[in-house]
Amino acid sequence: MSVIRVAPRTAVVLVLASVAALATFAWPFVVPAQAESTARTGEAPLVLVVMLPVLVALVLAELSCGGIDSKALAMLGVLAAVNAALRPLGAGTAGIETVFFLLVLAGRVFGPGFGFLLGAISLFASALLTAGVGPWLPFQMLAAAWVGLGAGLLPRRPRGRAEIALLAGYGAVAAYGYGLLMNLWFWPFSTGADTQLSYVAGAPVLENLHRFAVFTAATSTFGWDTGRAITTAVAIVLAGPAVLTALRRASRRAAFGTPVTFADADRPDAGEPASDLPSAPGQPARQHTG
Repeated sequence: MSVIRVAPRTAVVLVLASVAALATFAWPFVVPAQAESTARTGEAPLVLVVMLPVLVALVLAELSCGGIDSKALAMLGVLAAVNAALRPLGAGTAGIETVFFLLVLAGRVFGPGFGFLLGAISLFASALLTAGVGPWLPFQMLAAAWVGLGAGLLPRRPRGRAEIALLAGYGAVAAYGYGLLMNLWFWPFSTGADTQLSYVAGAPVLENLHRFAVFTAATSTFGWDTGRAITTAVAIVLAGPAVLTALRRASRRAAFGTPVTFADADRPDAGEPASDLPSAPGQPARQHTG
């Protein structure tokens, strides 16, 4: 059972956030951009300022409709801290990335809304931990949020080896997708002009898409992105069964989504079950009203 259900209010927030995020990546394809290396430097703080309230809005939407509670928020904080601690173990070494396997597994267990939040918060926390704050950070947060969101939207039926195979395959594809998005955030502004890999302001969308595909294949697909995909898939295969079991056990024991009720300690029947309470002989049974 998902910690954060995709309630209508949540779905609206997620769709609006995803559309806005896609626009921040892809707008140079439809609006001519000035090819300056500092162009994203001024845009990134605005993206971050807009994104943080969206994350807060997502949490508030779920709090208001009962899809998330204090226990789920605590689990989100714990997993984000673990991811932030894991990331420095691999980031920056031949594309090896240690953060995505846990993001995929948590999104699978707890649902798309939880995965979206975990992806964004994990990258934000790891950037603060490793002094990795820069104009790339909000775009990393958005791309990682989509990885967690997609994991939560995978078919729920597969279990056992089929589930691990599904998650490993998704993790590899998501790793390539993350690399593609992270290329897109800077490509129009940093490849120079008059090359086969360069962005051409005002050119047809298909022409720029072709140039971008060639740039991605030449610079990252067979290097960093492949390293990230292999690391994620292997980690899911090796650690996935144990981590999935632990996360599902934690979800069951925490009873996410179960309402918490408090009895009045001053009442003599506090703590009694909600069934009929004992009554004196000849008296009708008293109903427990809570």
